[in-house]
Amino acid sequence: MIEIEYDGTNYSGWQIQPNARSVQEEIMKALKKITNEEIKLNAAGRTDAGVHAKGQVANFYLNASIPTNRIVPALNSNLAQDITVLNAKEVPLDFHARYSAESKKYLYNIYNSSTRSSLFRNYSYHVTNKLSISKMENAAKKLIGTHDFKAFMSSGSSVQDTVRTIYTIKIDKHNNNICLSFHGNGFLYNMVRIIVGTLVEIGTDKRPIEDIEQILLSKDRRKAGHTAPPQGLILEKVYYPS
Repeated sequence: MIEIEYDGTNYSGWQIQPNARSVQEEIMKALKKITNEEIKLNAAGRTDAGVHAKGQVANFYLNASIPTNRIVPALNSNLAQDITVLNAKEVPLDFHARYSAESKKYLYNIYNSSTRSSLFRNYSYHVTNKLSISKMENAAKKLIGTHDFKAFMSSGSSVQDTVRTIYTIKIDKHNNNICLSFHGNGFLYNMVRIIVGTLVEIGTDKRPIEDIEQILLSKDRRKAGHTAPPQGLILEKVYYPS
């Protein structure tokens, strides 16, 4: 099992795609260099183009007799600066980065200012209208718990069970920077980004707080807010049984 940090700005996302640069492919190429094996990576989640990670987790099966403590430096010496393997450890053969996970934590960063930021442009969603944090927090409370989040899922997903549990949603503001953290047992395709887009619309008085209940009941993507852009999203941590 390896834990990975990456800046997703220059990648088409985690998953290998034809004629596009992906994080998964870059790590697999680095593994081939150090092991001379064709190794497949299973990830905890497939982040989209432009999305970042502080704690992505992946697992692979290795035949080469490389000491575990050598895997991190060997991989990092063969990876670009925007992908870093943070640690590696042996796990049981039945471990799977995705299916063994108990929960995940995502962060979403908003830069709330009438003027743009050159420094934060690749790591936050620039919202020019002033946001009401209290309205966003009150709306977010209605999403905590177990619900059918189908209305907060983009089309293109083959998932049949759209019921998920959100344990916490926290919103912290420091000057112009607003950070939303989401901890849940799992998230649907674009779920966090659609929730953020909906909360932004509530925070800018484009829709009332009470819309949240109606959106959940509708199970209709068209009833929810816009999908917030990818660059504000970070996969913070994946939790596994101890």
